[in-house]
Amino acid sequence: MCQHQPPCPPADAVDREAAHVVAPHPEQGWSLLCNGIVLFEDTGALLPTGQRIPPHRPALPQVAVGLPRLSWPTAA
Repeated sequence: MCQHQPPCPPADAVDREAAHVVAPHPEQGWSLLCNGIVLFEDTGALLPTGQRIPPHRPALPQVAVGLPRLSWPTAA
């Protein structure tokens, strides 16, 4: 399916979302990748087999321990 060199990762690869976009539809919130995956803007995906991948946004960064807290001046 993929004509790129080097070829894009297949739909069952761990890095499958690195494939090239062949049909962007940002107004509808999805894009078709050249490996047949439909990638949604919420980071969910639909594989060519019909399997759904739930959204997998990165976790929020952890607060560093031991750093001083910033405080805003208060009005007197």
